[in-house]
Amino acid sequence: MQQSRHWYEGPLASFDTETTGVDVESDRIVSAALVLQPAPGLPARTTSWLADPGVPIPDGARAVHGISDEHVRAHGRPARTVVGEIARALAEQAAAGTPVVVMNAPYDLTLLDRELRRHRGGSLADSLAGSELLVLDPWVLDKHVDRYRKGRRTLTDLCAHYDVSLVGAHDAGADAAAALQLVRALASRHPDRLGTVTPGELHLRQAVWHAAQARGLQRWFDRSGTPERVDFSWPLRPARCACGHRLSADHRCELAA
Repeated sequence: MQQSRHWYEGPLASFDTETTGVDVESDRIVSAALVLQPAPGLPARTTSWLADPGVPIPDGARAVHGISDEHVRAHGRPARTVVGEIARALAEQAAAGTPVVVMNAPYDLTLLDRELRRHRGGSLADSLAGSELLVLDPWVLDKHVDRYRKGRRTLTDLCAHYDVSLVGAHDAGADAAAALQLVRALASRHPDRLGTVTPGELHLRQAVWHAAQARGLQRWFDRSGTPERVDFSWPLRPARCACGHRLSADHRCELAA
């Protein structure tokens, strides 16, 4: 069997969530989707989840994704069950070495990690059981290859820029499918910068690129007098204990580890 010349011509997965809000430490997953496509142009398979988050869905979040409290109570499953299944599905991709596209990865993956800690007493790293999740983040990749382009870089904006169809935005399955095609289009447009390395090498480089991008944003905030602090971590923000210190791999405060 002839192998693909470039990683972006081979199998990719893509993950997305819809949630109760934008705070990764306290908000909850409402729906999620994992899309798998073996190669460009071939049919993709989507696995979707709907969770009852156990808390009310705020009006602002419901206005974005359209999922109501009544709907999740009638059709959703317990959050503990859902987040466990999501983690196992991602672990399967990690074990297979399939790159996983996650738009703005520190948001979705950190929120999933906190949900796992909240409902199952373990982290995302625990669920991966030693396998490495190879993440491709369209936001980081686009910012690296086209640093000075003006304008917003939301999923909708990036899809428009790279001529990728996005139908039904803010549905987890639709967003994940579009993000997957976006990465294929992005790498195809910049093969010399993104296609000549392995997904594993690209994963490591994105952490460096994201940190540099975050430092630039932090300098801008500082110059403008904005008190906001930027987290440099990618693709997952480290968990912290109640005193604000990072937690170690065994979930203990780093001061006590």
